[in-house]
Amino acid sequence: MKSKLQHPVYSVLLAIIILIMVGYAFDKYNSVHPIEYVVSTVEGFDKTPSGTFKRAWRIVKNSHLDGTLNHQDWGRWKKRYTNQIKNNEDLRIATDTMLASLDDPFTRFLPKDDFDEQHRNIDSKLQGIGVHISEIDGKIVIVSVIEDTPAEKYGLKNKDEILKVDLTLTKGVPLKEVADLIRGKKGSYVTLTILRENKELVKKIKREEIKIKTVKHKMLDNNIAYIKIVSFISADTSNEFTKALLELKNASGLIVDVRGNYGGLLSNAILISDIFLDKGNIVSIVDRKGKRTNYYAEKGSIFSGTPMVVLVDEASASASEIFSGAMQDNKRAILVGDKTFGKGLVQMITELPNGSGINLTVAKYLTPSGR
Repeated sequence: MKSKLQHPVYSVLLAIIILIMVGYAFDKYNSVHPIEYVVSTVEGFDKTPSGTFKRAWRIVKNSHLDGTLNHQDWGRWKKRYTNQIKNNEDLRIATDTMLASLDDPFTRFLPKDDFDEQHRNIDSKLQGIGVHISEIDGKIVIVSVIEDTPAEKYGLKNKDEILKVDLTLTKGVPLKEVADLIRGKKGSYVTLTILRENKELVKKIKREEIKIKTVKHKMLDNNIAYIKIVSFISADTSNEFTKALLELKNASGLIVDVRGNYGGLLSNAILISDIFLDKGNIVSIVDRKGKRTNYYAEKGSIFSGTPMVVLVDEASASASEIFSGAMQDNKRAILVGDKTFGKGLVQMITELPNGSGINLTVAKYLTPSGR
């Protein structure tokens, strides 16, 4: 079956890195690189914790890639938990236990806060000040300041230790809670007490909406263009990439760097691949019934002839592997670096009646050569 982007339900998910961004939070699983939302209504479904569990149970039963559901009687979970779930904590425990039985680390339940966080991820629009923070030796430390954000404007720097957020001391406070304290509505203020070179400083910072850029670019020596795709997660990644290419259109060669890129939206991988290909298969998606959908390049790519190298490493996964695989298998680019992660699975996101959600493995992908 030929297709371009007819199936918006598919995307690529990998959950590996630990990162907290003020204005938005990543954790070990919460982070990464979902996903295109399934356009589906939750109206008319039972929004109680028990009703939400039953909806989750049915979605997995009908859609998970493994039609055997890890060779088990799926009905037992419904019998076991339906009448036992009284609140959202019961819902979380029951759903996590049920999903764990699939032996699929990429299928997971997201409580409402995490589901909303994931949504902000894809929008790449945050309301906060624009720093990445981490816990280092028990201290909350700024590890990077995002360009053109309030944090940069008000003079925050890498390695600043955050002692207080407004009146709350950060010592002993979990990292995510500190991030929650710092972020807030556009136009509101937050006061940070920081320690820099043994000197305490107080910064009152106005929060703004922050657009997170997922593509960086520059011109190197010898008229070689360099483009770094940080992530494929943003709905704007393909547009950012196209704009960067247009600024570098007179380059005699191109380096595209997807090292450390854990993946993101399938649509971004396909659209960016298509920029460089006049013909050929980009990726094939195979569902639980073995039905194969091929996504092909369209004619007329303006960058189809520019010499190109793609940089990869062991952390290049999911959408990064789709892009680099399409370039390699179509002999469009030379890959340089280490063996990539090798995930090969596709996730679907769907919202549940109470505002929580599920990231569900629904298919596998193959590069043009069948890898």
